[in-house]
Amino acid sequence: MKLLLRRILFLLLPFIWIACENSSEEEAIAGIQIQDTLRYSVKKYNFPEVAPNTKIQLENWSVFEDFYTEASTLDGLTLENLRVKTEKLLRHTDSLSKKIPDTLYTNAIYSRLVIAKTRVELLKQEINRDIIDSERVEMNIDEANDAIKNLIIQLNEKFQKDGIDLQRIDNEKKELEKQKKFLDSVYQVELKGQQN
Repeated sequence: MKLLLRRILFLLLPFIWIACENSSEEEAIAGIQIQDTLRYSVKKYNFPEVAPNTKIQLENWSVFEDFYTEASTLDGLTLENLRVKTEKLLRHTDSLSKKIPDTLYTNAIYSRLVIAKTRVELLKQEINRDIIDSERVEMNIDEANDAIKNLIIQLNEKFQKDGIDLQRIDNEKKELEKQKKFLDSVYQVELKGQQN
């Protein structure tokens, strides 16, 4: 009798093993499906507007428009959509850092771009972990958004400063012309005085 029970148990053991394995796989799949319904960064992040004079200069940097569009839609995404969006952002930041026009290349802009790229890379690492910590994902999304915001602010400030510099140069030229006219008129008066 004991021998018969051992044989039956020995024959049933593989079936029990397979049944348990299938159950854990189904639980894992169910966990992934539950995980994928979670939306990250539900609140809309508002980036600063790109100033009109900055937009004109950014026409030479065509990749920036794609980057800005992708970055501004980084909210309310499922994990899978967030992974896709992060990959696109990484490609855009790579392209941006490789093709910076001369009019835009300053240390400040380049460093903000490197920081934005780093923050997007950190976000990618976080969302590709085996176990997703939603708080850390949210924190990384916020940090990536802040880095992108700082890049946009720096771009706007650069062209605002350039505009001020051009205005100052223009004012200096006008002042020099005014002084030259004044000196010419004084010279003309002296010539007339000497002729009389």
